[in-house]
Amino acid sequence: MKQHDFTHFVDQLAERGEPFAVATVVRIRGSSLGKPGFKAVVSREGRIIFGTIGGVCPESAVAAMSQEAIRTGRARVVTVHLEDARSAVDGTLRNASPDEVYVETNCGGTMEIYVEPYLPADRLILVGQGGKDDVEDGLVKMGKTLGFETVVIDHLPVLTEDPDMLITDLDYDISGFRFSESDTVIVLTKGERDVPTLEALSRKKVRFVGLLASLQRVTEDVEQLRSRGVPPSFLESLHSPVGVDIGAITPEEVVVSIMADVIATKRGRHAAHAVFLGKVLGGQRGGTTRTE
Repeated sequence: MKQHDFTHFVDQLAERGEPFAVATVVRIRGSSLGKPGFKAVVSREGRIIFGTIGGVCPESAVAAMSQEAIRTGRARVVTVHLEDARSAVDGTLRNASPDEVYVETNCGGTMEIYVEPYLPADRLILVGQGGKDDVEDGLVKMGKTLGFETVVIDHLPVLTEDPDMLITDLDYDISGFRFSESDTVIVLTKGERDVPTLEALSRKKVRFVGLLASLQRVTEDVEQLRSRGVPPSFLESLHSPVGVDIGAITPEEVVVSIMADVIATKRGRHAAHAVFLGKVLGGQRGGTTRTE
């Protein structure tokens, strides 16, 4: 394998935002087709899509472990024992370690393989309504502080810090935006654009969709979405009103509450949602406060 070809292939996957893992042979003992430095790129579906670590037998085992590494985001070192059928069965029964694998082959050697996942950057995508919104502004700042790639879709935002990507087309159709499964989307549309925005998001596969709204508006939006045939699974997964119940009142506190909700979901935790005051949810637009 030429290093240039490997690097070029991996760079293409990263540019497309596709998760993958790289399995690298770091040490062998005994007989093995794979040698130190052999590499294979494994897709999230568990397929070897580039390179090799030395044959079908070790690759099938390592591909499954690569999927697990992609799912958890944790690298691991796997020891693959290349045994005859009886020894492989005995080894599997004797050793329950998830990092020790016995495969049926007549090589008789052992391979140590480093499996490293490569995941796309978590993105915080804010869909705004235009004008001054302290919550939107604060989410850009805190999102960047927490390591998120920040994307703002808003025709006329008033921001004190630039997001990583800004889309300002007045009639931008978010259904054409390329979302990733690890994306977090916060809807800050404050009214009539709620329903079409959420309906478009219901057809996307993302980790988190949150709506910042009063409880009354959430109820009205959900009823409209249900009447439009939006799947119940999406409505049940919708974080609305978005935010963890920490008693937030000020825009800055609301931002903390929202990001706590985002992080809890990312880490597989459930957090009770808050019901914010309408005056906070309305945000300040053009120097005035609007109650919804």
